[in-house]
Amino acid sequence: MQPKFKGLKKEFTKRDVERVRNLVQGRGNSSSESQVGYKKKTIKYKEGDVWTENKKTWTIKKGIKQTVSKLDAIKKEVFMPLCCPNCTKVMKAQLDKPNYRIHKKCLNCVIEFEHKLIIEGKYDDYIKELEAKNSLDIVDDMESYLLSAINTSDEGYVSESGHVERWVGGVNKEKITKDITEAAKIRREFIKKKIDG
Repeated sequence: MQPKFKGLKKEFTKRDVERVRNLVQGRGNSSSESQVGYKKKTIKYKEGDVWTENKKTWTIKKGIKQTVSKLDAIKKEVFMPLCCPNCTKVMKAQLDKPNYRIHKKCLNCVIEFEHKLIIEGKYDDYIKELEAKNSLDIVDDMESYLLSAINTSDEGYVSESGHVERWVGGVNKEKITKDITEAAKIRREFIKKKIDG
């Protein structure tokens, strides 16, 4: 004859036994059944790694996951840091900002650098090189401005009164583009000859 238990109406399953075993062993959060399905692949990244995920580029800087923007290089060029990268002093003088844009140093570091060039007799060459670089930048800016002005649409024009005026005719964009690039090339060669000569 089998003993009768009044409170027990169901049979213990394997899952119930695993759950009790986990509770007794102090693993209350552990799973009591084996799971089958998708498991996401996790990749551990370290400082300085760069990867692409969901059409975004990511990196880790100072232990923090950050997105890499297309404008990061431009930001680095435009924004002046708090301290001079050369002497590590705080850049707070009025002329530190323009000197940082050109030389990537504070005013005092530029003065020391130029003073050494004067002593060594290389200051005149240094000034010629700066002027030539400035002239090349002006040529590049002018060329890009003129090319963008040519490539703008000339199909219509909105007057001050709000009426759209349609113009007939136009310019030969290919010829003018060729002329501008050729003139810029000639000017660059002239500047480079001046530097070398």
